[in-house]
Amino acid sequence: MKKYRATIHAHGLELPVDITLEHRRDTRFGVRGQRVSLRMPAGASHDEVRRQLTALEEWVCKVFEDKPVLKDAFNEKEYHTGDVLEVGGRAYLLHLSLEDRATHTAKLEGNTIRLQLSNRANPVQRTKAIKTLMSRVVATDFYPEIRKRVLDMNDQTFRQHIQSVNLKYNHSNWGSCSARNNVNLSTRLLFAPKDVQDYVILHELAHLVELNHSDRFWALVAQHMPDYKTKERWLKKNRNLCDF
Repeated sequence: MKKYRATIHAHGLELPVDITLEHRRDTRFGVRGQRVSLRMPAGASHDEVRRQLTALEEWVCKVFEDKPVLKDAFNEKEYHTGDVLEVGGRAYLLHLSLEDRATHTAKLEGNTIRLQLSNRANPVQRTKAIKTLMSRVVATDFYPEIRKRVLDMNDQTFRQHIQSVNLKYNHSNWGSCSARNNVNLSTRLLFAPKDVQDYVILHELAHLVELNHSDRFWALVAQHMPDYKTKERWLKKNRNLCDF
């Protein structure tokens, strides 16, 4: 298997593309989150890859026309002083200042997130820093509540040993559970309804018993949340709305 990265343009946007050459017979296009994917047979030539990238551009344009919500995921949010960030029923007032400093910092004062940004960074770097800093501040604010919910749900269900509960920004998944019994949750989950959050928490707790997604694993989830598939559908439909 070989992996490459490229860019295409669609609807005025420059989009990153993950190219994977692997053991397969067909070519497949995909759009998920903030990534576009191109999967091709391992023996594909450079010319064939270029042709498929052109076809991928046309395909993505059509997808964006049919499902505008997928395009929205690639539009970076812009934040300014006075904006309000609403997460998990809490409202944070933003205060941004551009300063002659080497690094970016942020802190929570009451309900105000104060971001001190370096004037040495370019606009793209500052936008990325704002998202990262806001996520960290919000994670710190919500962590006690989330940790308690994880521990309480574990006591009510599987009663397994938990090494740690972690809340941090992750765009590739909603949560994970390591072999060392660390339960990890993405701050993006805070934008979802609490019953959907509970599903992801339960999902990761079930991995303390079954690390894979076997039939036994899904039976454990269904035992404690029979309607879990409705929560999965909500996450799939609204994933682009859950982000900083």
